Amino acid sequence: MSTGRIVVVGGGAGGMLAAGEAARSGARVLLLEKMRHPGRKIGITGKGRCNLTNRAPLPEFIEHFGRNGRFLRQCFHRFFAPELMAMLRELDLDLVTERGGRVFPVSGRATDVVRTLRGWLKKNGVEIRACSPVQEICQDRGRVDAVVCGSDRIAARAVILATGGASYPATGSTGDGYPMAGRLGHRIVPVRPALVPLETAGDATVPLQGLRLRNIGVRLVVDARRRQRLFGELEFMAGGVTGPTILTLSGLAVDMLRQGRQVRLALDLKPALDERKLEARLLRDFERRGREPLAAVLRGLLPPQMVPVCLHLTGLPGGLAAGQVRSGQRKRLRTWLKDFRLEVTGHRPLAEAIVTAGGVDLGGVDPRTMQSRLVAGLFFAGEILDLQADTGGYNLQAAFSTGWLAGRSAAARLRE
Repeated sequence: MSTGRIVVVGGGAGGMLAAGEAARSGARVLLLEKMRHPGRKIGITGKGRCNLTNRAPLPEFIEHFGRNGRFLRQCFHRFFAPELMAMLRELDLDLVTERGGRVFPVSGRATDVVRTLRGWLKKNGVEIRACSPVQEICQDRGRVDAVVCGSDRIAARAVILATGGASYPATGSTGDGYPMAGRLGHRIVPVRPALVPLETAGDATVPLQGLRLRNIGVRLVVDARRRQRLFGELEFMAGGVTGPTILTLSGLAVDMLRQGRQVRLALDLKPALDERKLEARLLRDFERRGREPLAAVLRGLLPPQMVPVCLHLTGLPGGLAAGQVRSGQRKRLRTWLKDFRLEVTGHRPLAEAIVTAGGVDLGGVDPRTMQSRLVAGLFFAGEILDLQADTGGYNLQAAFSTGWLAGRSAAARLRE
């Protein structure tokens, strides 16, 4: 039997911070990682640039997690964006803040973040055992006793479960931690994709594949009632839509679809113009270019790819002279420009989601320490918890913060 005082299961963002902080606090730490190297998922986040955190104020930051955000309040009061940034700068990783308060490494390479954290683990004396998937966490009379890793039973005074969610399985996030936590009595909130592209009915998006729209309004409509509205970017793909606005809206869309509700997206292609100003714009353009075909004039209002789609969905003839467009036809066009509807029929699979919604129910975890309320010596960190937020660095900060607190708390438990 090999021994280990604190065993961290999973070497993602939460697991690496947990292991490093526990070791820095004086504990002997063993990090078990199923992949060849820890930090695989960090290396692909932010399209390979790694959006580490966000400089939004704490109340605003927490709002991005929805109703579960309050769970993070005490954790963030201990270790938040300023502390994370200071730590990384002390480790010689230069950072830059970009639009929307998003923080990235200056190099623009997520691999630099991984390299920095691996070096920090080594400096603090963390033992890393790669290619070591854990099958079970053992308890004895309500206290953590050991973990089973292959044919080894590894003794542990504390275990930090940081196996991540179930998205991006190629990086090792395959949901392994959920059944382990479940067998120890923890309730698992149903797991589903979040920050995921949405699939739509019909073929309207097919000719628009690859087209990215900026500065548009997007409304999520559920059973004919508007539920959320955002302003920003959207990208069309064959059979659906993605992009920042869609990813943010996708969590609610997925949940509504699971309930059998009718879900639609309403795109406002001209959010800077109200109905009156848009009508004036159309009248002015059609009068000034009255002899030109409608299709040509619309290219001044829309990306060229969208013109045939617009004409098809509004039923307007592209060859009609702009000066001959009647008021009823103009109203049809105006309505479509302000309310281009797409029916949402589904979403891309969990493997393509940026984060996983659901996971270990927060009611079974002490937010002051990240320790289980059911099994002494068991701690949680990262995406395995039922916490998910919008894009912008919020999810990664939650993983770092819960990992830091779990590592600090586990080390303190060993000293007691």
